[in-house]
Amino acid sequence: MTSGEGWGPFPLILAGAVLAVLAIFFVDAEWGAFALGGVLLVAAALRFAGYGGLMAVRTQRTDMVLYGGFGVGLVAVGMFLEFGDVLKPAVLQLLGG
Repeated sequence: MTSGEGWGPFPLILAGAVLAVLAIFFVDAEWGAFALGGVLLVAAALRFAGYGGLMAVRTQRTDMVLYGGFGVGLVAVGMFLEFGDVLKPAVLQLLGG
């Protein structure tokens, strides 16, 4: 992290993650998981664009892959929680089960 970079977009990502976790507990787990996955995908996009700040924990490529992977995973979990009765047979058919 360079001296001029400071916090970077970290407060934005932290605020979004806190709001998403609060949504999981107080509103709806499905939409909260979807929102948290979206926040992680935004973090991955910001790391891809070269922003770092306190989000830069590892190399840019590693951060991008991990933020993106966890983001896609949480979006998928949110979708399966919301639309599981429709998605589960379709995924099992695709996998040959």
